[in-house]
Amino acid sequence: MERVVIVSILLGILGGLVRGVVGIAKYFDKNKEGQKINIRYLVFSIAVAAFVGGVAGSLASGDWRLAIIAGYAGSDFIEGLYKIRKKQGFEI
Repeated sequence: MERVVIVSILLGILGGLVRGVVGIAKYFDKNKEGQKINIRYLVFSIAVAAFVGGVAGSLASGDWRLAIIAGYAGSDFIEGLYKIRKKQGFEI
């Protein structure tokens, strides 16, 4: 069981990293001015992906596909919340 959780967390991180790369690619496509990436936000997003992927993979009896998708979706969810809060004037 412990191994399933560790593998699920790692796969959740993988899903979060994939989402992060997609987000960074979109960001640089829209902002060609050379602005910096918020590293704290990226690390926070990947940590959430690890948690969500770990929980989802563990609950699904170690289904690696669900862990990756949950990590991706968790990161996407956090990015959506971040964009909403940023429009309201809140910065991380």
